[in-house]
Amino acid sequence: MGWNSWNAFRTEVDEDKVMGAARVLVDSGLAKLGYNHVNVDDGWWLKRRQSDGRLQIRTGIFPSAATGGAAGTSFKPFTDKLHAMGLKAGLYTDIGRNACSQAYDLHSPNLPQGTTAEREVGLEGHVEQDINLYFKEWGFDYIKIDACGLADFVPGSKLVKDQDYRALAPLIDRSAINRTDIGAVRSRYEAVSTALKAARPNNDYILSICAWGMANVRSWGKDVGNSWRTSSDITPSWTSMLHNFDSAAKRPLYAGPGHWNDPDILHIGHEEFDAEHLVEARSHFTLWAMINAPLLVSYDLRNGPASLLGVVGNAELIRINQDQSGHQGVVTYDSDDAQIIVKTLGDGSRKAVALFNRSASPAPVILQARHLKLADGVAIVLKDLWSKKMLTFSGEHAFTLAPHETLVFEATGKRQLENGFYLSEIPGAVNVAVDGTRQAELDPTIHRMIDPWSGTRSSGSRAQYAGWGGAQADATPYGQTLQIAGQAFDSGIGVLSNSRLQVINASAHAWLMAAVGVDDSSANTGQAVRFYVYGDGRLLAESSPVTLGSKATPITANIKGSKIVELVVRDAKSGTTLPVVATWGDVRLVADTAASD
Repeated sequence: MGWNSWNAFRTEVDEDKVMGAARVLVDSGLAKLGYNHVNVDDGWWLKRRQSDGRLQIRTGIFPSAATGGAAGTSFKPFTDKLHAMGLKAGLYTDIGRNACSQAYDLHSPNLPQGTTAEREVGLEGHVEQDINLYFKEWGFDYIKIDACGLADFVPGSKLVKDQDYRALAPLIDRSAINRTDIGAVRSRYEAVSTALKAARPNNDYILSICAWGMANVRSWGKDVGNSWRTSSDITPSWTSMLHNFDSAAKRPLYAGPGHWNDPDILHIGHEEFDAEHLVEARSHFTLWAMINAPLLVSYDLRNGPASLLGVVGNAELIRINQDQSGHQGVVTYDSDDAQIIVKTLGDGSRKAVALFNRSASPAPVILQARHLKLADGVAIVLKDLWSKKMLTFSGEHAFTLAPHETLVFEATGKRQLENGFYLSEIPGAVNVAVDGTRQAELDPTIHRMIDPWSGTRSSGSRAQYAGWGGAQADATPYGQTLQIAGQAFDSGIGVLSNSRLQVINASAHAWLMAAVGVDDSSANTGQAVRFYVYGDGRLLAESSPVTLGSKATPITANIKGSKIVELVVRDAKSGTTLPVVATWGDVRLVADTAASD
């Protein structure tokens, strides 16, 4: 949580603007609510000194950095001021030689200056030197690392020729995942992670990976950084917000405590999310809160209206976002018009639920107890987290949402599963170690906005996020209802064969139970698979081979004493290239088997 300079000022950032935002965070009380990171984005650098490779700060916009001496410039006085205010300091860089502004903001007066080599301000060739400078010497706490340096400085391109840059054959191809060198991109970020661990062995830092959902970052971001962008840059339009939300909303199994999906910084305060569009601003904030996205405000706080401070300062929604259980909200009803997102809070006795109208027309939404995984026929109490009004219902309740409106409640009631949890309720406790995807595929379900940069000059908006076929909560990997031989499941985990999920058994449950089988949606209709349950590496239970059309097979494993429970699906015969869609129906951790249904 905090403030970022990019959406507010792009490269037109300066010390007065940043410190003004910091002062508002403190004086308004936002800092006490958790907004404690103050992040300087692109535009701060002057050049890389060639005598020793040390980066020099543009002192015309950051005058406190003009420290003189052998160092030339230093951000230490700046970070000291932020730390003295009880805040943390964040900085921006690029994983390649050159930054994004050097490709896309060529009109800016704050681009790096000098020779070709002096303008190479990114991390390439200087990872350990720059990380030590930022974190050890200058005292930063957070770093956002962009990836334009691996994508946009193409040999023979007009950009490279006109600006006299050194070219790099792209490691990231923005238009083709098959032309992206996923391993090379990952290794670049891993080198940064290693340098950060050495510079800050107490682990008191944030590494934000900004590869825009490309290079299949979904599969490795959690092992390398603390957050990873799932989409291109957000713009202040409703359709852009939909696009960015969609890129993260159906990936709850890939996030959890210490590693988060990042659909980009908030655009509240601008255009379709300004003070004249409070319905949209509240929806934007609510959705980011429900999916545990970083809450980074990015408008000019010095001149912002009080109504917007009321949106980003909603303490109830901040509590939902920052809930320490770390369970991202799960989409339990999904359509192009409306969605229902449910998030388990704390010890599981409370839920947050958001009813989201994606459309520009009123939307009828019926909330059912089953959406919340609460018992039918028993009173459910809803507290509206915007109006603070209370509502009680049982079974189901009908709402009509205004255009672009999102209603959000805290819900309490009798749990369906009183002595345990469905795994889809606690995605933060699940690690997708291997998801079974054979080839990274782009997700076609993400909202396709008109590209804000090229408009309709291209052939159309295309998916960029390689998440199609990944493990899903309460749905198949391809977004279908979980179903085995005609038996549908409201709860469960959808995976592909040759997958492995790791589950933290933090509450020391005694049993894992499920009904397993090949999902009716599987395109591979002939291959048999087997399901296995391991506890701390020991095989606890396995199914017989099952094929499409086989009835759901019960599987029960005694997991008492096991800290890590693994759910594995394997093809019965090796060598098949087309994965089988497999369903862990009603998979749950329970204290005892007698009261598990």
